[in-house]
Amino acid sequence: MSGVPHHLVRWTGLAGSIMLAVAAFLGGALPNGDLRPTPLKIWQGPYGPLIIGLWLFGTVAMAAAWWVLRDRVPSARWALVTAGLWLVPFLFTPPLGSRDAYAYACQGASYSAGINPYEFGVSTLPCPWLDTMSYIWRDTPAPYGPLFVVLSGAVVAATGSLFASIALFRVIAVAGVLLTAACLPVLARRCGVPVGRALWLALAGPLVGVHLVSGVHNDALMVGLMVAGLAVVVSRPGRPWPLLAGGLLLGMAAGIKVTALVVVPFAALAAIVGGFSLRALLRDGTPVVGGAVATLLGVTFAAGLDFGWITGLSHGNEVIAWTSPPTAVGQTVGYLVLPFGLHVDALPVTRGIGMVVLAALLVWLWFRARTRDPLWHAALALTATVALAPLFHPWYWFWPLVLLAATAQHTWWFSAVTVFSAFHVLADGTGLPRYTKTVGAPLMTLLVIGVAVYLVRSARAARRPVPAD
Repeated sequence: MSGVPHHLVRWTGLAGSIMLAVAAFLGGALPNGDLRPTPLKIWQGPYGPLIIGLWLFGTVAMAAAWWVLRDRVPSARWALVTAGLWLVPFLFTPPLGSRDAYAYACQGASYSAGINPYEFGVSTLPCPWLDTMSYIWRDTPAPYGPLFVVLSGAVVAATGSLFASIALFRVIAVAGVLLTAACLPVLARRCGVPVGRALWLALAGPLVGVHLVSGVHNDALMVGLMVAGLAVVVSRPGRPWPLLAGGLLLGMAAGIKVTALVVVPFAALAAIVGGFSLRALLRDGTPVVGGAVATLLGVTFAAGLDFGWITGLSHGNEVIAWTSPPTAVGQTVGYLVLPFGLHVDALPVTRGIGMVVLAALLVWLWFRARTRDPLWHAALALTATVALAPLFHPWYWFWPLVLLAATAQHTWWFSAVTVFSAFHVLADGTGLPRYTKTVGAPLMTLLVIGVAVYLVRSARAARRPVPAD
């Protein structure tokens, strides 16, 4: 594959994006689409085989083209031009791979009408576009940060139309992608990673066009603000006002999705000039942490909201998919005891263990980062957050992917996860893990066991003394 010409890779990826765009028009997450679809219903519906074929071959083409050049991009400019070319078809499509765009519009309609979306579901108003929204989310509070609630309300108030609202949400998502493209080179240079490679891995992958641009997920803006905040911090360590500005950007990222708070403690370490000490941490880290917390609190209270997004986050647990490792382990336990006549719901236990392990990992990674690269450990912290959460959606992987692209020396493992994630949902948002759980959950459990054994052996090997010559 190393001999594939660059121009062939560029046009192969573009062909894939065009196929996916056509699939979006024929059978994407359309406003009048089936809210309870199944793969069989899609196959038997109008253009069913064509839609699935376009989705499959389009995803394969984009993923293969991206994979081939993951370690040999000609230049940063070539990476940006190619990634931009691949994203163009997604600028004009209906939403692909998810119906979240309609949830954004409905929650914005609630907020603009004076209803707190953290206290009431969108069926309370009711949302004028309620029929477009998945049933499971109609009566649940919004899980998004206060800044995004305000943005959603402003979008709906400014447009008053579902289609215009989705178009404006897409503009916001594209702005997040552009912000990432502008600021990621700063992090890559700081970590000694080729800028072209970092941009290619972060922006040309098969998740960006489908889920961020076409799917208009707010993760694009969250990641863009997060990368911008980290770029400001690492560019001006030890300088209070720039560090405060970096903290403000990180707080805005958390105002979109609270997940961004995971990187704030690592940003505080990156702000230190010289070696780590408690005094240096208080001197240089306080503006970053203080700026982030003050921004998040300020936006919350200025918007007249509260911390109801915490309750909203918990409702994500209602989705059960084996693509979340803790969920897969719980499902597998249930399958193993079923032949003995036992019906055990192990999900609360395995998901709870996952949260405990995550908390311990985040603390351990932060302590390690005191004397090592904080950005690399921030990437690992986001990776652990996604891996141990009770729910995994493909676009969640964009959170760690961007930082891994700018900090990691070895790319194959997170590139493989990216390709794997690209095939989780069909064009209309139908989740394939729901229909493959009896096979997927045990396989994911075996993978968890294998990774755990590998990490334990690696840790033991690292502690062994090196024999003298």
